[in-house]
Order: sequence, then C-alpha cells, then structure tokens
Amino acid sequence: MVTDISFTMLPEEERSNNKNAIVEKKALKALFDKGITARADDVALVFIKKSIDARHGKTKLYLKYRAYIGEKPESNTDVPEWKSAGEKTALIIGSGPAGLFSAFRLLEDGIKPIIIERGEGTSERKRDIAQISTKGEVGADSNYCFGEGGAGTFSDGKLYTRSNKRGDISKILRIFAHFGADEKILTDAHPHIGTDRLPKIVNAMCDKIRSLGGEIHFNTRCTGFIYADGTKKVIGIKARDTHTGDEKSYFADAVILATGHSATDIYDIIAEQAPTALEAKTFAVGVRVEHPRTLIDSIQYHGRTDNLPTAEYRLVTQIDGRGVYSFCMCPGGFVVPSSTDSDEIVVNGMSSAARNSKWSNAAIVVETRPEDIPEEFVSAAKKRGSVALAGLLYRKHLEQLAKQHGEAQKAPAQRMTDFINHAESETLPATSYTPGVVSSRIDEWLPSAIADRLAKAFDDFNHTMKGYKCPDALLIAIETRTSTPVRILRDKESLVCVALENLYPCGEGSGYSGGIVSSAMDGEKAAAALSKSLQLAYKK
Repeated sequence: MVTDISFTMLPEEERSNNKNAIVEKKALKALFDKGITARADDVALVFIKKSIDARHGKTKLYLKYRAYIGEKPESNTDVPEWKSAGEKTALIIGSGPAGLFSAFRLLEDGIKPIIIERGEGTSERKRDIAQISTKGEVGADSNYCFGEGGAGTFSDGKLYTRSNKRGDISKILRIFAHFGADEKILTDAHPHIGTDRLPKIVNAMCDKIRSLGGEIHFNTRCTGFIYADGTKKVIGIKARDTHTGDEKSYFADAVILATGHSATDIYDIIAEQAPTALEAKTFAVGVRVEHPRTLIDSIQYHGRTDNLPTAEYRLVTQIDGRGVYSFCMCPGGFVVPSSTDSDEIVVNGMSSAARNSKWSNAAIVVETRPEDIPEEFVSAAKKRGSVALAGLLYRKHLEQLAKQHGEAQKAPAQRMTDFINHAESETLPATSYTPGVVSSRIDEWLPSAIADRLAKAFDDFNHTMKGYKCPDALLIAIETRTSTPVRILRDKESLVCVALENLYPCGEGSGYSGGIVSSAMDGEKAAAALSKSLQLAYKK
C-alpha cells in the first residue's frame, strides 16, 4: 500500500538529534488517523515537501511524506532516456529554459536539436555582465537577459510555479537535479537553485546536448526566417555572427521559437512578415522594492528569526481596477541590472543559493492592459506593422525614462515613504544594486496610473505586513520585464504559429509562460508537438 501523509513539526524538533524517531512516531500516528495500523519496520517513508507557517506567532513546519507499507519505495530522481541525435532536425532559437528543455524533449525521440543563441557562453557572459556594473556598459547581445541559459542563468533560479496543468513539474525539477541542482528542489515548497550554482548546471545541460549529437551556436543572432518557395512554411533562419558580422543560413525540418521576453527584434520580424501572428497582451510595470533582510524576517516570523530560513513574502491587491502584486521575491538577495541596451535602465532581482545578503527584494508591479497604453504608442505600432507592438514601444519608453533619471546604469531610486508623500529623498539607504543608485522623484515621472496605484498598494501591503512601509524601504526603477506585452499566436492543438507554418512559438517571449519551470514545460510541450508532426509526416 502507498499513501501520502502530512504532519507538523516544530523547528527545534527538526533540528534535534532525535529527529528520525520523531518523524517515525508522527508518521505512524498520521497513518493511524487514516485508519492504517502498521509497524515501523514495515513502513518506508519518502520525503515529498516541506513548507513553513509562521502565522499566529508560532512557527510550524508542515511536512509531507509518501508512506510505502510493505512495498519498496519508488525513485523520485529518474530522468528520461535521451537518444543520440538522428537524421531529423529542429532549430531552436534561444537557449533559455524553453529552448534547453525543448532540446531534451526532442532528444527523447532522437531528433537533433540545433540551438541558435545570440549571446555568449557563461564564462564570457560573466565578463560582459561585470562591465554593466563597473563601466555602465551594456552589451546588446550578451547581458543578464541574453546568453547561455537565458535570463534565468544569472537571475536567481526560482523554480516555484502554479502552472501544474501545463506539464510535469516534477520532471523539470528532476532534470535540474540530475545536472547538479541540490536535491532539496525536489521537496521544497518554493524550490530555488541560486544564481551562484546555475551556470554550472546550465553548462552541464549544454554539454549533454552536444554529447548526444546536438549543436549549440553562440554569438549567433536570428535576423529572419527562410521559407519554402511561394509559401509561409519556415524551413530555416537567417543569422548573423555578433562578433564578425558574417551572415549564415541554417535549415531544419522545423523551428522552435524560444527567444525570451527581451528579444524585441523577433517581434519586428514577425510584424513585417506575418502581422496576424501577433496579439497584444497584459504585462506589468513597477519598481523593485528592497528592504533590510532582518526587517522582512522579523515581520514574517513575528519577531522570531532564530534558525529559520530567510523569509519570503507574496503580496497582491486590487487598486482602481488593476492588480498590484509582488513578483520574483528574492529573500537575502540582490537587485541587478537587466538592461539589454545602453539607452535604458531595467532592474531585476536574484539570490544566491544561501540567500544570505543583507537585503530582501521583490518586484512590486501594476497590471497594465492593452487599453492602458497611451495612443501615441498605438499609432507608432501601427506604422511598425502591427498594433500589437504598442506595449513594447511603451515599455521601451518607460525604460528610457528611467535612464534619463539615472546615470549610466545607476538607477533612479526613492525611499518608499518619500514616494508615498511626494517628497525628494535627500539621502538613500545602502543597497545591493552594484551599479549604484541616484535620488529621483520616481513619483513624478512614473505615469500616474502606475505611481498612484503603487502608493495605495504600499498602504494595503502594510496592513498585511506591519512595518513593510518604512523609510528604509528603497524603490529602484524600473521593473518592466515580468512578462512580454506581446503573444505570438499558435494553434491550440498543433502549437504551430497561426500565420507561419512549421514555426513553434513557446516560452516567455512568445507569451505562454512566466518563469523558469513554466517556460521549461512549455518548451517540452512545443517539442513534443513538433516531434509528433515529424513522425506523422514520416509515416506518410
């Protein structure tokens, strides 16, 4: 017999030398409460998940186990059997989670993945990222968003998702663990790898793809699609070497588009060649809010911070008909520059595996719908070939505004209390943002539809988390890339782009996911559909 059981423990019980005996006793009682009487020797326990509840002034750990009564436990670390690449091929544009996991899904069926990535490998990319902080220089093709592993490689590695209907979350986590992530991600309620560990994991994944016959081409920027004569069937891509400028063409049986939320040139290509494939969608705009870590820990644990993990939070409210919410909360983390061009400032957050910096931060963003975009950007988008581009143009405008109120990559910043009270911050608290910050009246230049909602939301959040609104809370602008403002439409069944045959849009950049795990699952989904299509074509 196999059954799942749950019970609570106190933190001191989990830390005690007698932990195993305590778990065994609580597990047997949980089984008894379910009507199952068993001897300890006949029960094997497999840990499933742990979460923390610090409500009501007393911290409890909620533990979930799978109990095998008289049976041998199943392994929860199995990964798929990947095959060597065969004759069938697929181009994958982008090496982020959607791209890498689509490659592994293709290899389950022996289809050769050919990954095209505009950015550098992780070693060279580290150098380019360092220059953003030290020199204020942003490489257009190698930065926090572009390069081996995509934006996630140097931006934290949070693996929590609610997208359990999109695919097999546990499979994604098992694959990450297989390539070097701590196996705790298989059981934590909010699994997290850490920016310091992700590069090696991504390297191992890429090495495996190559060892099975796949190809990965870095510094190679997709500049257009190649079509079969007289059709809109995509049979390859045009690309440019970002170092030499040399042009090259790549061909394959099908193409997966997994370019991420910052590759705006891809939308221009589609707007020119197949505008009906684009659709405007809701996105979000706001700021990164940074607090002292000890403050957030104290709020969340009601003053208790001893031997407890760095505290997380999730906040959401409705203000004047729009959602305002936290996103990508980074406990014990850092605020980092995520611009992809030197004429803009964009910020993001990340944490190392230890989550032990002096600060905790999160994006606090306002829901921004297509109807919220000012008319000037709608008109400009029409001239660019598709009204769906309006959100992108508006996003770019806001990022350039942030640049105008910053200095190089020093970001505009304001104390939360000054933002609410419409006052200038004469001094700014210390920050984890290494390029530095400059005092700015964010409340004045951020559009009022966003700024006013943020101010009201901070009051709401302070009711939920007493002390959240305080002078030591720093707002750093601007946070605009929680998701893309554009969706590349695809058929619900075949997952092929509605206007470009043989092209499979997926992941965050195509508007179908919002994080590492959901992007990985969507990449797998697209690859499975592509594989099925090739197999059907082969049978014919």
